[in-house]
Amino acid sequence: MRTRLKGLLLALALAVSPVMVQAQTNDGGVVSATTEAGAVEATPDSVKKSFEDRFPGIQAKEVRRTPFAGLFEVQVGMDLLYTNATADYVMQGALIDAQNRRDLTAERLEELSRVSFSSLPLELAVKQVTGDGSRKIAVFEDPNCGYCKRLHQALKEVDNITVYTFLFPILSPDSTVKARNIWCAKDQAATWRAWMLDGQVPPEAVCDTPVDTVLALGRQLMVQGTPAIIFADGSRVNGALPLDALNQKLETVK
Repeated sequence: MRTRLKGLLLALALAVSPVMVQAQTNDGGVVSATTEAGAVEATPDSVKKSFEDRFPGIQAKEVRRTPFAGLFEVQVGMDLLYTNATADYVMQGALIDAQNRRDLTAERLEELSRVSFSSLPLELAVKQVTGDGSRKIAVFEDPNCGYCKRLHQALKEVDNITVYTFLFPILSPDSTVKARNIWCAKDQAATWRAWMLDGQVPPEAVCDTPVDTVLALGRQLMVQGTPAIIFADGSRVNGALPLDALNQKLETVK
């Protein structure tokens, strides 16, 4: 989905910095609204239809009104765009509440990325417990992910934590083989830890694995890279956290 969105943004000639783009007809002519700005009667449903008609093949998962009069938020996958009532213009960037000094786009993205921790199928994860295990995180990890190994270097310094690792092999066929060998090992946690921390290659083992189910779960949760860390409060961090940042985050989770 992210690749398709990037293709859309490229087609719209969007730069890296926030810009507004005027939609065009197939023959290159500019599409102009026939009503005064702000005079178009629109609902999220009508804007969704206008957007998808304007950009065939791009599905708007949700459209919402914003505090900015006449501006609508369009969710495409886990990305946010903004458009007017008739989808004549599309904008990528941060929507800022200047009066209250709030980044509304960042707040919305954080909300969209939240996961109900209690709904996760933790029985499909490799479980590691340190100390009393009172603090809990779930992590989507590829066995060959260098940033995941960096995360484990930090985790070995963290006490009283339970880590649920969803084996998420997306980087290479070898990742799938390692995921199978780790899941099928007699001691999953020890085998996983030995590989991630010490580079001890998991011995070959064969059994039924939940890898396909976990891959489907990751797609459902819009996991687009590893590690993806989900905290007990449902918040998510994409990428490895250094020790200080990890401890600080764990302290804020209630």
